[in-house]
Amino acid sequence: MKRVLVVDDDRTTTLLLKRVIERTGRYEVREENFGEQAVAAAREFMPDLIFLDVMMPNLDGSEVAGQLKDNPITSRIPVVFLTSIVTEEDVANSEGIIAGSRFIAKPVDAAQVVECLDELLR
Repeated sequence: MKRVLVVDDDRTTTLLLKRVIERTGRYEVREENFGEQAVAAAREFMPDLIFLDVMMPNLDGSEVAGQLKDNPITSRIPVVFLTSIVTEEDVANSEGIIAGSRFIAKPVDAAQVVECLDELLR
């Protein structure tokens, strides 16, 4: 079973995504609500993919992604950013890739999350 780590400072978002992803029966999901603990969670859980909020207090998503890439244990784990700073139109116009990274606009659509997982982890 593939593993997915969901990192967002909003507990409701992580809980919703966990439920949506686990309902597929194909993924094990772990939640993390603090950016500063995300890298340790990734090293421990060793997910196949990470959904990562961009705007978080203390340590934002780009800083977390940088730490993940700098760590040889986590550097190859794909990261998909979740953010409200881009619109669905921005994502659609760029085919989901902005500045070289995959993005999903918030509010997150459950079907879009599962589609992204299936595409990246098939």
